[in-house]
Formats: sequence, structure tokens, C-alpha cells
Amino acid sequence: MSNPVALTPEASPHAAFAVTARPSVVRFLLREPASAVALVVVVLLVLAALFAPWLAPTDPYAGDLANTLKAPGDGFLLGTDGQGRDMVTRLLFGLRMTLMMSLVAVVIGCGLGGLVGFAAAYYPRLSGLLMRLMDVLLSFPAILFGLALTAIVGPGLTAVLVALSIATIPLMARVVRGAAIVVLQQDYIEAARALGMGDARILTKYVLLNCLSPIFVFVTLRFGQVILLGSLLSFIGLGAQPPTAELGAMASDGRNFLFFAPHVSVLPSLLIFVVVLAFNVLGDGLRDALDPRMRR
Repeated sequence: MSNPVALTPEASPHAAFAVTARPSVVRFLLREPASAVALVVVVLLVLAALFAPWLAPTDPYAGDLANTLKAPGDGFLLGTDGQGRDMVTRLLFGLRMTLMMSLVAVVIGCGLGGLVGFAAAYYPRLSGLLMRLMDVLLSFPAILFGLALTAIVGPGLTAVLVALSIATIPLMARVVRGAAIVVLQQDYIEAARALGMGDARILTKYVLLNCLSPIFVFVTLRFGQVILLGSLLSFIGLGAQPPTAELGAMASDGRNFLFFAPHVSVLPSLLIFVVVLAFNVLGDGLRDALDPRMRR
């Protein structure tokens, strides 16, 4: 006769791994040189964005026409832009706006996509309808959403946020549905149902906890992608509008000065590259850190 304790949800090896493996994730990341550098860079960038009002030497929107297009080191650490605004200040506030925009889009998109994914996995009757709807959304790129929303509400951050959120929903739904289906096939889910647990408790206490690893990895990787897409939409004029400090818009504003003041466009472009690369490398490291095979 089998041991009834082994059939209880708490006895799940997956749940045990989900609880015990995470405290050492940071140590695993710090042991890998690339992941450690990416983690440090991400932390520094986030801190710089949070404390931008205190770190910035000047007002990000106060122009000084007497000091327009100053080269880096000519009285200004990183030079000035076409309005005489300090590039250090503009980069700090541009980073702040870009990260904030991406964070809002990722939270909204991943939140809605996660709900769709869990519903599709837990209720098979809804799976076909929900996932075909996600396939329809996947057929439209984020730029097309941005163009459509710009035509309706006009260019600005609202159109970019909605476009990036909608573009994230189907990707997140697929990741969550795939992970949840695997978890729902485990014996401890059947044990939880046999004990009379409701759907909401099973989803939140067992399914969600055992799906956190792929969710964390996807969110980290998606964050870098959203930053790139959001900067692209701003670069082509659909996102943040002047004089708002946003990295994509700043890179676009500097195109007219590429031949005699390249720093105005090159510096925000380099910062976008660093941010996206750091999040992508961190996402890869996090995927390895949460994989028990890699940990062994």
C-alpha cells in the first residue's frame, strides 16, 4: 500500500525545489563572470535612474543656447545637445523614462498574459479560443500596434505603452501555458484536487509557485526587448515627444548633428545598447541559475 503522505501537495519535489533553490540563485549568478557583470550593471543603471533628480548636475529641460553642441570635455563631461542641455543630465533622465516605460509595459503585458496562460492551461475548454486569440495578436508586430494607436490617440508615451503591453501578452501567455501544463500533470495536483482544494488555491499555491522560474527568465529577457522596441518607436517619432528626455527620442534628435556633434546621438544609442545587453545576459544567467541541471 502506498504511503499517503507522498500524495500530498506539500511532498512535491517540484515545490521543494521552487522553495529551496532560489536563495542560492544570486550566488550562482555571481560565480559566472558574464552574469555577475550584467547583474552589477543592471543594479547600477536602476539606481542611476531612481536617483536621477539628485545625481543630475542641471535641469534636464533648461536650455543654454550659449553652450549648444559642446563636445565632451569642453566644460561639460559628456558635452551638450542642440539646446545646450547637459548630456549627463539628459542621459540620466532619459534612462529613467525608458526604464519606467518598459517596466509599466512589462508589468501590464506579463500580468494579462499570465492570466490568459494559466486560464488556458487549467481550463482545456478555453485553451483553443484563448490561444487562437494569442496567435492573432502575435501576427501583428509592436510597430504596427504603435502606428495604429498613434493614428487614434496621437503620438506619445500612452500609445507606446499600450502597443508594447499588447505585444507582450501573447508571448507571456505561451510561456505560462507551457509551464503550467507540465505542472498540472504532476501527481501532487491530483492530490490537491482530491483534498477538495479550489481552483484558485491550486493555481496560486502550487501552479504559480512552480512556474516562477520560467516566468522570471522570460520577464528579464522581455524587459530588454521592450526597452529596444520602445526606444525604436520613440526614435521614429511615435513615442516620447520633445522635450521629454527618453533615450530613443534623444538618439533621434541627434541625427541632424551626426557629422559635427555625433555624441548627441551616439551616447543615448550606446546607453540603449548597454541596457539591453545587460538584461539579455542577466536573463541567460538567470535561466541557467534556475535550471537544476546547470546547478549540478
